[in-house]
Amino acid sequence: MGDPRGFLKVRTRRELAERPVEERIKDWFDVHAETGLQPWTQTQAARCMDCGTPFCMTGCPLGNLIPEWNDLVRQGKWEDAYNRLSMTNNFPEVTGRICPALCEQACVLGIHQPPTMIKLDEQTIIDQAWDLDYVKPLPPQRLTDQTVAVVGSGPAGLAAAQQLTRAGHTVVVYEKDDAIGGLMRYGIPNFKLEKGLLDRRVKQMEAEGTRFRTNVEIGKDITWDDLRDRYDAVVVAIGSRVPRDMKIPGRELDGIHFALDFLPDATRRIFGVKPVHDITAKDKHVIVIGGGDTGSDCLGTSIRQGAKDVTVLQIMPKEPSSRPDNSPWPTFARTYQKTSSMEEGGEYIYSTDSVNFEGTEEEKAKVTIDNSTTAEGFVADEHGHVTGLKVVSVAPGENGPFTRQPGTERVLPADLVLISVGFLHPDTETILDQLPVELDKRGNIARNDKFATSQDGVFVCGDAGRGQSLVVWAIAEGRSCAAAVDEYLSSEQTSELPAPIKASQRPMMLPR
Repeated sequence: MGDPRGFLKVRTRRELAERPVEERIKDWFDVHAETGLQPWTQTQAARCMDCGTPFCMTGCPLGNLIPEWNDLVRQGKWEDAYNRLSMTNNFPEVTGRICPALCEQACVLGIHQPPTMIKLDEQTIIDQAWDLDYVKPLPPQRLTDQTVAVVGSGPAGLAAAQQLTRAGHTVVVYEKDDAIGGLMRYGIPNFKLEKGLLDRRVKQMEAEGTRFRTNVEIGKDITWDDLRDRYDAVVVAIGSRVPRDMKIPGRELDGIHFALDFLPDATRRIFGVKPVHDITAKDKHVIVIGGGDTGSDCLGTSIRQGAKDVTVLQIMPKEPSSRPDNSPWPTFARTYQKTSSMEEGGEYIYSTDSVNFEGTEEEKAKVTIDNSTTAEGFVADEHGHVTGLKVVSVAPGENGPFTRQPGTERVLPADLVLISVGFLHPDTETILDQLPVELDKRGNIARNDKFATSQDGVFVCGDAGRGQSLVVWAIAEGRSCAAAVDEYLSSEQTSELPAPIKASQRPMMLPR
């Protein structure tokens, strides 16, 4: 049991110090000045109240045993803490860095004090485990004669692959890029998630028996139906990569790109890999349309590339600093969160909506895009390259989500515009042609509560089935899907693998 008076002795919450802005924007390394075990880590862990009903665990899709390993951190029992953590999470080095900490939002202490420092404890446990050589390959004690193909190497695919390998199945992971990791590899900037963390985890998985095939695109290099014939089961974990577009006049101008074309190229460059689209923000006026995590990543990346200035546009008003009534505890609080990139420069403009782009003679069309700005028009030069974006302010409307405010139109200079307004669904063109699966009404691959698609032996997990979500949900999906596949392959139709969620499970939240 934890210290029952720990939260009374330590009322303040500590965070890792970040490197000075002027230093970190010159490189692509982790923004933090402090890493690993800190003198105050164990004291902070003592703030955990070991609640009778630990809502932190219900807030986490993985069901992490948070009170248990928080108390072990308090006692400095790092190996025991790692053993508890690894029971429920395959990749805590990832969630400990980029997860929005749903667990902390549900922390009981957070009702009256800053919540317990759960996310950083998770990161410290796994970093200590690697440093102290506690992390070992866990190959299966026996092999089955069953084979599984996992298509996609993001967090869902890797979690499914590791669980199925440890269950004794022969697992091959197919990745269309040149390196394993999915969006964790190239989509998330290195200053948020250093890629060496992925490399050492992949080596562990290889030592356990998982096989990896990079530069192989299923549907082109190998057909989907051929893959199904080769393996006893197939797990589809291709993510949700079709971006929400702004198909309005002016969209065809040069210099307007999706964020997911820009960010991977930036990461490829720093590792000496040839970029695919060759987009750079150097010496440009950059506008990012969409103010979520991806928009923040575009901001930090543009600053490091040497942009003249960066403006991030968001349709929603600025979030309140304290928990609003429409997101009560223990749901995720829609409060203002200042990212490290926001501290580095740039300007955020809130309550600004998108209507249409200008710069051509085509008829204007009103189109509203969630989490974007309202562009009264893209402005083009004589070469057809974007030079500006006309925007307008909005306010909550009585007859709709937003009402444009007269007299607020203005033009923002723009040499590069990055569209970051979310994703629609997975790219299913080839799989529908070659191995027809049913889709849901949103365009995701339909599945039952056992993650099974309409094709026998074909399962889907992660964003490809759930829709755009968080890395912690992807890992939970991969683990649960692995249990379903293991059960499908078992002669007894049972599995000892844990399944933290059902395919239909959703986070606890209220509508806006």
